[in-house]
Amino acid sequence: MKDLLSIAIIASLEAGDAIMSVYSNKIDVAYKKDESPLTLADKNANEIINRHLLKSKIPIISEENKISAYEERKNWNQCWIVDPLDGTKEFIKRNGEFTVNIALIENCKPILGVIYIPASKTLYFTSEDCSKSYKVLLTTNTLSIDDIFNKAIEIFPTQQQNNILRIVGSRSHLNETTKNYILKIEKTNKTKIVSKGSSLKFCLIAEGGAEIYPRFAPTMEWDTAAGQAICEAVGASVIDITTNEPLKYNKQNLLNPHFLVSNSSL
Repeated sequence: MKDLLSIAIIASLEAGDAIMSVYSNKIDVAYKKDESPLTLADKNANEIINRHLLKSKIPIISEENKISAYEERKNWNQCWIVDPLDGTKEFIKRNGEFTVNIALIENCKPILGVIYIPASKTLYFTSEDCSKSYKVLLTTNTLSIDDIFNKAIEIFPTQQQNNILRIVGSRSHLNETTKNYILKIEKTNKTKIVSKGSSLKFCLIAEGGAEIYPRFAPTMEWDTAAGQAICEAVGASVIDITTNEPLKYNKQNLLNPHFLVSNSSL
């Protein structure tokens, strides 16, 4: 499993370099059928990640790949789920809050996760058995994979500070349903809203920057798989609000239900 983790980390870092090479120039934007934005950075990062992950001979579900039919996918014991550039809107806005997401799924559950933030050179990843999560700031491009493992610091969720419940939201997707949910919480709790884009929201929960993240708007499996792995490895939960069970992956419909992320101290 460590070999698979290493492949995912290397893929994320190389994809991040490709993303930043586009970020430093004029960004040309196309739009997909669902009106979501697509840039050269999405395409280049996806090609790099595919090239690395294909070495594992494990099938890949990526936002930018043609998705295999469910009749084929339902027989997969394992698969990679990838978002080569999560937060394309944040990328276009140039606010730095975009990530590379890579997760390994086994029997519908995320068992390994990597999230890389190219703009800050910050890497989050689970241990190979998904029992811990780590964070490392990459101060140089010459670090080996062993250097990365040795420099990484284990992360933990934290208790509420000063009886204030920190709620993380998205800069681009804070809709009326989510706002109403937050208003309901505010009737009985002191709250603080922490706004972040892309999978940084999961990272905030995992490392103690917030206690709760409600997401009552559309997301796809590639938006959440890596973040769920990282959160669950530190004891936080990512729960389907309709079933009260963890989100599942490689479903027939890759659209996620509404969900709630919270740390174990709640």
